[in-house]
Amino acid sequence: MGIISAVILLGVLIFIHELGHFLLAKSRGVLVERFSIGFGPVIYKKQKGETEYALSAIPLGGYVKMYGEQPDAEVEPELASRSFSNKSVFSRFLIVAAGPFFNFILAVFIYSVIFMAGTPRFLADVGDVAPDSAASMAGVMKGDMIKSIDGIDMKFWDDMTAYVQEHGGKPLHFVIDRDGRDVELTITPMLVKDKNLFGEEIEIGRVGIVRGERSVIERENPVKAVYSGFEQTYRISEMMVVGIVKLFQKAVPADSIGGPIMIVKMAKDSAETGFLSFFSFMAVISINLGILNLLPIPVLDGGHILFLIIETITRRPVSIRVREVSNMFGMAFLFFVMFFAFYNDIMRFFK
Repeated sequence: MGIISAVILLGVLIFIHELGHFLLAKSRGVLVERFSIGFGPVIYKKQKGETEYALSAIPLGGYVKMYGEQPDAEVEPELASRSFSNKSVFSRFLIVAAGPFFNFILAVFIYSVIFMAGTPRFLADVGDVAPDSAASMAGVMKGDMIKSIDGIDMKFWDDMTAYVQEHGGKPLHFVIDRDGRDVELTITPMLVKDKNLFGEEIEIGRVGIVRGERSVIERENPVKAVYSGFEQTYRISEMMVVGIVKLFQKAVPADSIGGPIMIVKMAKDSAETGFLSFFSFMAVISINLGILNLLPIPVLDGGHILFLIIETITRRPVSIRVREVSNMFGMAFLFFVMFFAFYNDIMRFFK
């Protein structure tokens, strides 16, 4: 189940990524010789028009082979106008950037559909109260429903906890629904030490209540859902970029990097939880793939974009020798990261 889920997930993401390169190449008049899902030996191929469509043995990537892709490639005079290298810097930039861009668009699409279909959200329902907590001393009781804090509506649990965490040590005015009547209480969240998403120690406010089980399915109209899809994609992207920066700053432990085994396990877990969880996971991995491909590492799309920026500034292409050496270092770095991620996966398995 896990391997099948992972193959479906990666297959969709790779297809969408390469489709971006393919469609933009076609739109800019570049001859596409092969569209392949996977690397290595070709399992299946079919020629359709001027492009060969292939399925290869190693399902950890894909590629779009374009005519005259390398600057030193021999180009027939009659096909010179359809060579990738002969296109303008702007055209080449669009083609290269289209892969990661399509990954972000896929995430927006998935989240938009999820928001339209409806997402379960827990209400600000008090399931229990911790003894000797700020809430207990203020008189909060099990079964209470928090209506507002400081005049701000707090229908949902996540909105309520976010507000409380940001206002530690400050008196907050709560309006609570208790058996159909409003009860007003002043609660000062205690400042406690906790860890954020990246494992860093922070101080947050906490009142000492446990979430109840009451929830609702929240659905959005198509326009609002698309807006929320963009918003969620941006939020996840920002979080991942910050995570990468903190990884290099050593604020996030290197053993948090995951590889194929981790993806298989998480794909399996999300698929078993349900379609909503599986497609949410697919959106996250799609964003991750888009961001990683934009890193300025040779052999990745970000590395090609970097070369194009240099070409724009210097008014001449980066030399073949520099490209070759850069690609060698880039490939070595990627192999190291892949090996390290695989090592982390194995260590997690034994732990």
